[in-house]
Amino acid sequence: MARTFFTSDTHFGHRSLLSAKMHRPRPFSSIEEHDEALIRAWNAVVRPDDIVWHLGDFAYRCDLSYAAGIRGRLNGRIRLIRGNHDDLGEQLEWSGPVVDVQRVFVQDPGMPKPQALWCSHYAHRSYPHEHHGDLHLYGHSHGSLPGTRTSLDVGVDCWDWAPVRLEAILKRMAATPVTDPAA
Repeated sequence: MARTFFTSDTHFGHRSLLSAKMHRPRPFSSIEEHDEALIRAWNAVVRPDDIVWHLGDFAYRCDLSYAAGIRGRLNGRIRLIRGNHDDLGEQLEWSGPVVDVQRVFVQDPGMPKPQALWCSHYAHRSYPHEHHGDLHLYGHSHGSLPGTRTSLDVGVDCWDWAPVRLEAILKRMAATPVTDPAA
């Protein structure tokens, strides 16, 4: 049975991610090392029949053939939610249309009932169905925004460079201290 994964901000081909000028430079000696590490981490957890929701910024500042080559090496049926750096991403082949936001229902093996998720590249302070049990997944912030019990960054910077399943997301959300009395 297919499992569902989430990820964001892979930025394949984006050499500037390694620069000391970045707020949080990635710890790789070259963009080739970076990209190969992310491909290995991805394929170590994602099987060919799994579903992966990529919440934006797939590849940046590389050519289309390079981005397509990376895409072709990744396991899974990948859906793209548009990020602010997805001019290339929009030109690649995905397992569905590229969208700005998406309400996703996940019922992976072992889950007693489906979980609804509001997925966007950007963190939202408010989102549809938040008061009816939906959770919010986002990227863009590269781990700089603290998660809450209902909202979390699924970018590779936060998850050892790999896509993550809902089970691990829920565990991290549950371990987040309650800071808002309304939460």
